[in-house]
This record gives sequence, structure tokens and C-alpha cells, in this order.
Amino acid sequence: MAPGDPILALAGESGDAEYYAFMREKFGLDDSMPEQLARFASNAIRGDLGVSYTQGRPALTIIGERLGATLLLAGSALVISTIVGVLAGVIAARYAGGVRDAAITTVTLSLYAAPVFWIGQLALLFFALRLGWFPTNGMTSPSPPDTAFGQFLDLLHHLALPALVLASQQVASVSRLTRIGLVEELSTDHVRTARAKGLRESTVVWRHALRRALGPVFTVIGARIGYLFSGAVVVEIVFGWPGIGRLMLSAVQTRDGPILLGIFLLVSTAVVVANLITDLAYGTVDPRIRYR
Repeated sequence: MAPGDPILALAGESGDAEYYAFMREKFGLDDSMPEQLARFASNAIRGDLGVSYTQGRPALTIIGERLGATLLLAGSALVISTIVGVLAGVIAARYAGGVRDAAITTVTLSLYAAPVFWIGQLALLFFALRLGWFPTNGMTSPSPPDTAFGQFLDLLHHLALPALVLASQQVASVSRLTRIGLVEELSTDHVRTARAKGLRESTVVWRHALRRALGPVFTVIGARIGYLFSGAVVVEIVFGWPGIGRLMLSAVQTRDGPILLGIFLLVSTAVVVANLITDLAYGTVDPRIRYR
């Protein structure tokens, strides 16, 4: 349905006509669109996503080779954004209306408004090229260390900057929701009772108020899994990270349908599973919610 012919892109404008016809028949591209979609759905249920037009290998195998890198990047960004966002939200709530609250709000909303590719390019230019604190691209060094621990540190060194860039936009939503929920919880009766018992303010915030305030935060974290994957595409291109983002860009350029459909199916499944886990975990975070 998209413009362009994947076999024509593979064979070239001056390619052999017999080869062109053979390849279209081999991949079933002469069938109608409903037939192609039905065949893909039937095979996908059995774990067969088809064969890549350009590489001639199973699409599932190719995606699996890149999936680990993307999961590492997206998972690290999710952890960073959750920890930093919750901490920033707690500080903003404790000093609501003050200078710290205004500063945190300004910084987080500025990061949220900025395009992730722009943040990535600035971070790459300043921290990698100018200061030399981080590598400019890739997942490992050209000559990695010999020891396993050294290789682990090398991986963290390459991961740090792209993970921070990917997490930057997520911090804003987490911190704002944490602040709003915590400010509301700090004015409730059970918090007033805890204060009346002489508990320290830090104990009141972290043990009594924060847990109830984190319900909406968990909801938005689950909902933004899809945004993490879409942001990972841009971040992987900027930093040369060998994940499914760069694979998807290559598949778009070569019109490699099985790869694209496999990635879309994978991301869609991840979003559904993440939202399901979020809903199930909601009752653990907020004791007022219980599923029966």
C-alpha cells in the first residue's frame, strides 16, 4: 500500500526482468493485499514473521539480534526517568510555590518541549565531542577490554549518554504527576495524623504520602512505553546505537516489509503487555485499589 516496490529497490532499475518476476513470486508480492495480510497474520501466530527481502534471513532472527540493544537502552531510560522524575517531584512538592519548585518545573518542561533529536545532538556535541566524556557512537569500543568487568564498564560508558537523552523527556511527566499527587496527599487527614504523632517530615513524605501519590505515575509510565520505543529510534540514529531503531530506518529505506511489520507487531505487543502489568501493579502501589 505504500509507494515503491521493494524488489525494484533491491534489483535496481536496470535489473533482469526474469529475476524481478521470480522474486515477486517468491515473496508473494503478486497476491492481493488481503491475501498478504492474512498470510502474515497466520504465520505470525506460529512465530514466523517472514523472510527479509534484503537479507534473505528470517525477519524474527534479524529483529532478535537487535532487540537486546533496544531493550537495554529503553529499559535504562525508563529506570533513570522514573528515579529522577520521582525525586524531582518530591522536592518540588515539599517546596511547592518556592524557588526550587519553579526551577524544577522550568527545567523539566523545557526538556519535555525540546525535540529528542535536538537534545541528542547537543549532548553529543558538548559531552562527547567537546568534553570527550563519552563515546560518540556505538555500543562497544573498537578494542574492548579483555576482562568481563572491563567490558561491562565499557558498555555502561557507551550507554550512559543515549540513555540520559532518551530519559530526558520522560522525566517531566513523571515529576509533574509526582508533584501533583504528593501535594494533594500532604493535605489529607492521614498525613495530618502522622504529623500530629510527631513523625519527621521525611518519614511522612516517603512512608505515608508518596506511596498513594505514585498511582498515576505508574499509569503514565506504562502508557509511555510506546513513546520510549519511538524515541529510541531517533536516539539510536543520533548515537549509532545498534538497535531495532536503526534496523527500522534501514527497512524503511529498502521497503523491507517483513522487518517493518515485525517491528510494529513487537512494539504493539510491548505496549499492551506494559499497560497490563501497570494495571496489575497499581493495587500494590496504592493500597486503596484492590482487584478481585
